[in-house]
Amino acid sequence: MSTTAVTKVRLRLARRRAGGRRGMWVRWSLRAGLAAGAVFMLAPFVLMVLAAVTPDRRLKPGSVSLSGFTLDNFRQAWHDVDWPGLYLHTVVVVAVVFAAQVLTSLPAGYALARLRFRNRGLSFWMIMLCLAIPPQVTGIPVFYALSKVNLLDSYTALVLPSVGSAFGIFLFRQFVLSLPQSVFDAARLDRVGPVAMVWRMVLPNVRPALAAFAVFTVVGHWNDLFWPSMLLRSDRVATVPYGIARYAAPDSLSTYGTQMAAATLATLPLLVFFLLVQRQLVRGIALTNGGE
Repeated sequence: MSTTAVTKVRLRLARRRAGGRRGMWVRWSLRAGLAAGAVFMLAPFVLMVLAAVTPDRRLKPGSVSLSGFTLDNFRQAWHDVDWPGLYLHTVVVVAVVFAAQVLTSLPAGYALARLRFRNRGLSFWMIMLCLAIPPQVTGIPVFYALSKVNLLDSYTALVLPSVGSAFGIFLFRQFVLSLPQSVFDAARLDRVGPVAMVWRMVLPNVRPALAAFAVFTVVGHWNDLFWPSMLLRSDRVATVPYGIARYAAPDSLSTYGTQMAAATLATLPLLVFFLLVQRQLVRGIALTNGGE
């Protein structure tokens, strides 16, 4: 082998080693960043749990420890709050909202993805504009309308403002776009109509998207305090956030430890739900990258 060839081989090996070192540093930097982000996100939850299992006499401003581990805060919080009622009300609201949003968002997402009609693009961008409008903007008009028809302090008041979901339409549109066009062509050859197409062809194929959408819907409405605090006047249909807010109010007799125990009890159902559907959530998000 000539000297020139040997030099080229050495240069290629040197570049490969340098690239490998750079790649290693990049990977470790990404891992360090992810670890720091995880610590930052989990720290409030860890402090909440530590405060919940620490006796009130040992809780000091700015420090929480496991010294004197106790479950008395959980017993007291469970005794003070009607948890079965709060859980039941919240599950009913979340389930009805999720069903209503699927019934409205899935057909709209299919229409925007596969049907050809005038101003389809404009319709899609108007729906995307709705994502930029916070619910606080429409809060007063919704409150006024529901008060005029005597629907305040009811399940209907908690469900109606969330029947439509611009995010759900976007998510299902993207997922329908990722499905092969041949599926829809074959269904049309079998004379499947638009309504049957949505519920017989699209719905069975969008289960990952349904799982992802369920997570966002359940988490969002389980933690929602804005609509309950505006539309409820009593504990008759109180949800978990509304009950916790009243329990932790400044004029209440609850202690800091029992408040943290109540917050932990409010979080546990969401944690269990997320652990059950985490695989479907990741798959659903990964598959919603279709394009026209």
